[in-house]
Amino acid sequence: MTILQKIDRFLHASGMPPTLFGRNAVHDPRLVGDLRNGREPRPDTVARIETYIAEQEGRA
Repeated sequence: MTILQKIDRFLHASGMPPTLFGRNAVHDPRLVGDLRNGREPRPDTVARIETYIAEQEGRA
């Protein structure tokens, strides 16, 4: 599963808007839109995203 697929699954399950996700996860409200348009995230960015998703799912 790609990082974008993980993000989309999280967004669908949580109902969180993509811009809020990007802002909260990596301080970039354009993150999800950029990924959908072909941006390739750096490994440290992927790690921050995965950590954020794990933390949010742990709180649910």
